[in-house]
Amino acid sequence: MTTHATPPVLTIPGATPELMARLGDGLARVDAFLEEVVDHDDPFIAQASGHLSAAGGKRFRPLLTLLAAELGDGINDSVIRAAAGVELTHLASLYHDDVMDQADVRRGVSSVNAAFDNSTAILVGDLLFGKASEIIARLGADAVLIQAQTFIRLCTGQIRDDRPCPDGVDPVDYYLGVLADKTGALIATAGRYGAMFSGGSPELVETMRLYGEKIGIAFQLADDVIDIASESGESGKTPGTDLREGVDTLAVIRARASQDPADARLHELLDRDLSHDDAGVEEALTLLRAHSGLKQAREETYAVARSAQRLLDPLPDSPAKAALQALAMGVVDRVG
Repeated sequence: MTTHATPPVLTIPGATPELMARLGDGLARVDAFLEEVVDHDDPFIAQASGHLSAAGGKRFRPLLTLLAAELGDGINDSVIRAAAGVELTHLASLYHDDVMDQADVRRGVSSVNAAFDNSTAILVGDLLFGKASEIIARLGADAVLIQAQTFIRLCTGQIRDDRPCPDGVDPVDYYLGVLADKTGALIATAGRYGAMFSGGSPELVETMRLYGEKIGIAFQLADDVIDIASESGESGKTPGTDLREGVDTLAVIRARASQDPADARLHELLDRDLSHDDAGVEEALTLLRAHSGLKQAREETYAVARSAQRLLDPLPDSPAKAALQALAMGVVDRVG
């Protein structure tokens, strides 16, 4: 039997103590269900399958499923199952991400590829995707279709993220489309499932799908800003990771578009292979932190979060609505 971490302590501005208690209970039920699902008769498979789940995490996606359910008739067994399916899909994607990124650490513990090997990480990731599909299959044909479509978008976003923007395509539109697929799609499904399986109207289900996709994009945009703006050690991540990997995030795209001759050195650095150039990364970070492109990216990140909040305006006031509005801004307030 795998051992799982205690769910994180919840703090959502605007949420009542009663709502927080229901959400905390719901997340505990999701974690218990996940523990049961990832266990396996083979001790090695059980250990590898539960490796990242045991390390904890924010449980952001299942939290959104539970909050969306509060807009309908409330949390029930189907909502818990859907929340667990979404979280397991997310966990499975991390196994594959760590292989592609050659990561050594995830959630403060050794990544699965480092703890075991690449083949094990890929195969266990596949196993967890299968487990997630098995969970969702018990929720009906509509849920299975949504799961399949979400998985297609996750893969599409990751493939496009690893390739440069095609000629003739607006780089901002291309990048935001990548984020909508690789990050926004699963968070959209989390919100959609919560509304669906709590008896919400089709209009509410669509609202939560759109809301989830937008806060997913905002979440990733905030991470991108932090990767440039944070000093070493502040965020728990090494600044400049995207530069080393050759990923043009929004601030870099905006900086590249500048026609100011003063940006010539920054453009030169951004055109260089920085994968093994620590000095070049540090210089590029210094120039980007002072560039208007970073400020513009920060403003655009907040704008996406505010657009997510506006989607909720037609809904009647409730503690769940207030919590969702706060959640939208909470994912970007990290950028300062």
